[in-house]
Amino acid sequence: MKNDTLKDFVLQQLEEIKAKDITVIEMPDDSSITDYMIIASGTSSRHVKSIAILLIKSLKENDRPPIGVEGEDASEWILVDCGDVIVHIMQPSSREYYQLEKLWQ
Repeated sequence: MKNDTLKDFVLQQLEEIKAKDITVIEMPDDSSITDYMIIASGTSSRHVKSIAILLIKSLKENDRPPIGVEGEDASEWILVDCGDVIVHIMQPSSREYYQLEKLWQ
């Protein structure tokens, strides 16, 4: 999958599994971190965890398993690193506190 294709696939999966307030941030060309950062919310820790589990399952089924996953235990903020796309799935309170959109835009 190309970067845009991977981004579009992740967005489609997040929409299908009812993630809320999805934001895509295109990273600067000189960024060595990733090409896209996607931030989405879940309504509770259970919802955040379910979104992450289903996204990871879909990625694996499409031969794009994540490089890493962080935060599964607490489920307030789960990061799914897909290499060219990094996905942050957060509870609204964590998202408001950390304000990643302001940090990266």
